[in-house]
This record gives sequence, structure tokens and C-alpha cells, in this order.
Amino acid sequence: MRIVIMMGSHPRHNYVAEQLIQTGKVVGYLVEKRESFVPAPPKHLAEQDKANFIRHFNDRDQSERAMFPASIHIPDSVSVRHVTIDQLNSQETIEWLQSLQADVLISYGVHKLSRELLADAPAHAWNIHGGLSPWYRGTTTLFWPFYMLQPNWAGMTIHRLSDKLDAGDILHHAVPTLEYGDGIHDVANKAVKQAAEDLCYILEHFELEQLNYVPQKTAGKLFLSSEWKPEHLRVIYQLFNNDIVDRYLDGELPHVEPPLVRAYEC
Repeated sequence: MRIVIMMGSHPRHNYVAEQLIQTGKVVGYLVEKRESFVPAPPKHLAEQDKANFIRHFNDRDQSERAMFPASIHIPDSVSVRHVTIDQLNSQETIEWLQSLQADVLISYGVHKLSRELLADAPAHAWNIHGGLSPWYRGTTTLFWPFYMLQPNWAGMTIHRLSDKLDAGDILHHAVPTLEYGDGIHDVANKAVKQAAEDLCYILEHFELEQLNYVPQKTAGKLFLSSEWKPEHLRVIYQLFNNDIVDRYLDGELPHVEPPLVRAYEC
């Protein structure tokens, strides 16, 4: 099996890339340079919202750097391509992908892939989405379950790539084990690790022809980047002081389990 991976450049993307490379099946690794991981707070925020914004993104940065390695080892046998967003779907990228003759394409943390690129992708082309589709599609989808007081719905979806955002048939849902003391970023990072572990297991223990896909039958919710506001952080930090998982485990919040799709019994 020959795998090409297309990843962002943040620590969580590096971690997933390294786990996949360690399977020995990766022949190509594209890295898209992503935006600053610690953005500056928007101007004219109220002081409480500015403080929450700074806390949230600083904590995310520290949590990911503690959880994931700063650099990864890439064997000489892996073809590496570094791109910007403008180069992601370029003809050069398409030709690079064609030259590798891959059986599987896996994307995570890159911007939307074009129809032209997907037309030249392998039949098994998957995306790792940070959120449980179809209920949490789009952006910031590891944040919204906490805002909705559903921390057990914070997970990852491995689905077929399509020209519609996070809408392809689902191969597998990965969810972390919630533990006392977990904050919003702990759960997000644990979800990434679980997705990487589950995906590597699938690649190492199943033939591609054995895999089944489940269509996304329900509309769910597509969260847009424009819908997220710094003021939403008041729920996480001021109303709950980032202890939503503890409240959930104590039974203070409803226990509704998501109907997960599994490629194998976890």
C-alpha cells in the first residue's frame, strides 16, 4: 500500500503525519504552511473577552506543544512538498501527486482540495476532520461540542474526500476517553491522538477492499468560521471555568451518546 498525506503545519498535524509515516506506507508528504497558531485578539473587545481570547489560544498552544513533538523524522524515501495555500491545488501539486502512484490519499489540516486535484486522487481518498460529522461539520468543531455542553461529542471523523465540505461517506469516528481534569484543549488533543491511532490500525490490519463507508444521511450542522465569536468563550471560561468534562462526568450534564460509525470494534 502506497499512501500520500497532505497535512497542515501545526503541531497536531505534525503528530498525525509522523504516526502515519511510521507505518512505513507513506511515499509522499505535502505540508501546507498554516496561519499563526496564536492569533492576536480582535480590537475593541471587552476586557473580559480579550482575557478569555488570550487565555484560550495561549492554553491551546501550550497544550499542543506539550502533547505533540515540535519536529518529526521523515525518511529519505518519502517525497516532501512544502506549499502555501495558493500552491495547494496548483498544477505542480497535481503532477507531484500523479507521480507517486498512491493507493490512498489522506488529508488533514489543509484547505479545501479542488475538483481537479481530487479527479487525480486515488480511489481511496480520505480526510481527517476535527469534529464528529455530520453533527459538527465545518470549522472550530472541537469547540462547539463544549459550547453545546456535549463534551462526549468532541471527536474526529475519517471520511471520503469530496468537493463538498466534510460531506463524504464516513469510514470511522474516533472519540477520546474523557477523564476528570480534562479541559477543552486536552480533549481536542486526545481526539487527535485517538484518530491517529485508529487510522494507523485500519491501514495496518485491513485491505482497502474490506472497508465499508456509511453515507452521511442527516444534514447535521455546518459551522462557519464567521459564526464563532470571542464572546462564546464566556461559556467555557467564565460560566464553567473550563470544567465542563468534570460536570459531565459528575452527571450534571445530559449523557446523550453519538451514534458512531466504526471501521472496526474499538
